[in-house]
Amino acid sequence: MKTNKITLVKLSLIAVAAVFVSCDNKGDSMDAASLDFSGTYIQQDQMARPAINTVFIASGAPKDAFNSAIPTKMGASYQGVFQSRLMALNANYTTNALGQTAAQLTGLLATDVLGVDKTKKTTFFDGTNILTGRALADDVIDVELLLIFGGPTGGSNAGLTSDHVDKNDKDFTAGFPYLASAW
Repeated sequence: MKTNKITLVKLSLIAVAAVFVSCDNKGDSMDAASLDFSGTYIQQDQMARPAINTVFIASGAPKDAFNSAIPTKMGASYQGVFQSRLMALNANYTTNALGQTAAQLTGLLATDVLGVDKTKKTTFFDGTNILTGRALADDVIDVELLLIFGGPTGGSNAGLTSDHVDKNDKDFTAGFPYLASAW
């Protein structure tokens, strides 16, 4: 049996490929019969929150199991693992800048999905809103470090609360798709 491992990037590329194959540069339809999308597709990676599974899940089989887990079952299966790892990283953890205990933070992080709230500002965390989406310019790694090491005020362990990469290497564009131009 043919098995295909699929990530969000691969799924996006498949969609783009289908668009490009369906039309040539003259606008005429092309034969897509040469594309092979057969086989069984399986989920290969979770990346709603960058670096979370890298930090909280060991490499090898546990990481593979986490990456292929059904999101609704992730919290129950991995919250304890995440909490043990959090306490190993920061033995003095009490609460974070959001007032979350270790169990609350790791329960949130163990379900690796990106929540979206259409009624609030789209942000990973802006000091008030948390996980209402993710804007391109959001410094996701700094937010994660702050919530892990920053303590109740966000001011503890200052050397561990930032990766010191404060902006993209190129500015984002003002129009869709908003991505920075290629190098």
